[in-house]
Amino acid sequence: MEQEKDKIKKIRNLMLFAALLVLALIYSKQIFGGIKLAMGIVMPFLIGGAIAFVLNIPMKLIEKTILKKCKPKLKRPVGMILTLLLVLCLLALLSVSVIPQLALTITEVVRQVPMFLDRLMVQLQSLDGGYPIIQNQTDILAEIEKNWDTIVGSIGGFLKSGVGNVVNSTIGFAGSVISGVTSVVISFIFSLYVLAGKERLGDQGKRILSAYLPKKAYDRVLYVCSLLYKNFSNFITGQCTEAVILGLMFIITMTICRMPYAVMIGILIGFTALLPIVGAFIGCAVGAFLLLLQNPMQAVWFLILFLVLQQIEGNLIYPKVVGSSVGLPAIWVLVAVSVGGSLFGVAGMLVFIPLLSTGYTLLRENVNRRNQNRMAKQGKNGEDIDGSSRSVIEAAEKTETERMDGAKDNVPQKTK
Repeated sequence: MEQEKDKIKKIRNLMLFAALLVLALIYSKQIFGGIKLAMGIVMPFLIGGAIAFVLNIPMKLIEKTILKKCKPKLKRPVGMILTLLLVLCLLALLSVSVIPQLALTITEVVRQVPMFLDRLMVQLQSLDGGYPIIQNQTDILAEIEKNWDTIVGSIGGFLKSGVGNVVNSTIGFAGSVISGVTSVVISFIFSLYVLAGKERLGDQGKRILSAYLPKKAYDRVLYVCSLLYKNFSNFITGQCTEAVILGLMFIITMTICRMPYAVMIGILIGFTALLPIVGAFIGCAVGAFLLLLQNPMQAVWFLILFLVLQQIEGNLIYPKVVGSSVGLPAIWVLVAVSVGGSLFGVAGMLVFIPLLSTGYTLLRENVNRRNQNRMAKQGKNGEDIDGSSRSVIEAAEKTETERMDGAKDNVPQKTK
């Protein structure tokens, strides 16, 4: 009788699941629309949480060092103010050092492009005698130069005729800008609330988990959360440190070699180096282009300098600063950057490395634990254990000891 009831219950659950699946397929468009709407509503708060997480790293350092002897009631607001001032100073430094140089560079590019076209015309005219194809291209360029006023007049007429579309596009763009600014303001205010009451929010989350999860699952969830926090914090800190070191290396070496735009290119490379693997090459391409307009040979020497500094940074600095902080082999860093960039762009590149590092650590612990249990069973049955198996056991015991130590440091006990 009990078996028949269990079978009826399983069949009923299976039919219910099939019905829900069919309804989900039928109304998939509405479901995805609802998910998109919910993500749009929640997105400012998710961004605010990410901002609070990043700002919490320097704020903790400030509270532990500068405000170590400050009163508890004043430590948090003063720490938040100092953190915001630090971020504003960094943004101001970036703006003052990069934006004026960038404006001057754009002006220089606009000035040098016509000169480059004139030199190109002279070179083409010197070669068009024996090459009819080049003669045709020269005639086309000369015709464009003659009809430049006509082209400008045509562009003006097009702009006048399309003024209505421009107005409509401007209104739509203004609405998008206002919506974006509103979301940014909401995210920033929410991040301040999270920073101000992070201990209380953490305690509330632990109490909720303690109420609905068993003890073992509760400890496991807290351990995974602490591992995620450690990996994300170490990755952000290491990546920022590595970017600053790389930028300073380029500023110093380019200044010694008397190359132009040393400060701007160094800061640009340091800023783009926040993107793992591919970021520094983006800054290198921009810097090489700027130097190419000034002097092609300086661009060549800059590329050589970039390759040398990139080797030093990749082989000596990055493994010490970032590689050891996330505990992820280089091949998996490349996989995380590729997959994250393909799915979510720049944000995916930054997020997937700590996520994959956490999954890698959990998988390694599980594999070591299983190997340890299997070797222990072989020892009980009187089977011989070779040297490699003993090393597996020792590695598993070491990993388990480190995990338990980290759990004791980072995971509090279950709330009664």
